[in-house]
Amino acid sequence: MSESYEVKHNKEKLQFEVALDGEIAVLSYRLYKKDIAMMHTTVPKEMEGKGIASALARFAFQYAEDQHKLVMVYCPFVSGFIKKHPEYRKQLDPEYHRNK
Repeated sequence: MSESYEVKHNKEKLQFEVALDGEIAVLSYRLYKKDIAMMHTTVPKEMEGKGIASALARFAFQYAEDQHKLVMVYCPFVSGFIKKHPEYRKQLDPEYHRNK
């Protein structure tokens, strides 16, 4: 989807958010040593199919790069996103993703 969405960083809740029509999609994360662990993506049914989860993932990877953090992926959506966008593989923590 070519539409862009405003992604906000909610530092208190450790998540990235997109609000649209009263709904909020989130990609939650945790900080671990030198890494950012992408935990889970939740997109309300009304927001599905609009590229919002991909916008959250791109924002999260940009945030990790800006913070000089490697990425650990626990979220199935982000795992699939990386398969479609292999340019993000360089940001993965090689210790964590060695056998994955």
